[in-house]
Amino acid sequence: MSDTTPSEPKPAAEAFHSTEEMLASHPGLEVDSLSKTQTELATLQAKSAELADQYLRAKADAENARRRADDEISKARKFAVENFADSMLPVVDSLEAGLLLKEASPEQIREGAEATLRQLIAALERNKVIAINPVAGTRFDPHQHQAISVVPAELEANSVVSVLQKGYSIAERVLRPALVTVTAAK
Repeated sequence: MSDTTPSEPKPAAEAFHSTEEMLASHPGLEVDSLSKTQTELATLQAKSAELADQYLRAKADAENARRRADDEISKARKFAVENFADSMLPVVDSLEAGLLLKEASPEQIREGAEATLRQLIAALERNKVIAINPVAGTRFDPHQHQAISVVPAELEANSVVSVLQKGYSIAERVLRPALVTVTAAK
């Protein structure tokens, strides 16, 4: 059966060069079918163009959002200390006012220093900087305390005996651990 029937597909070497050739070689193919195929092709091309446009717009939107986020991060870094600095200004004002007093008594100097310290502590607390100052008998916490020495004491082992220097944390992150002495194991 070496004869080629019209219903068998032509080999790739015999590709059609025009729509007319295709119609002539396939007598069963009707013009309506070709018209329908061309309409479907046009519809698919339009849909493809629409999807390509949507893709480009989405890509541009994503790039703009990334650029805006980068700008916001840059501004946040640049002005991160603005609120903290604003809280410190009254403390600076109090210190400067205290230094202007030429004939202050030791009691006045002490009162002024205590008032300024209260202002400073309040400003730190407003900015979430909290003192770590464990009381004697508190269990030693290596995440918040740094043991400077071990001393014999009547307290439970690994308990804080005294604080040599307060520690500080900011938003629950330790800035500086409290320097403490702890009890020795019995």
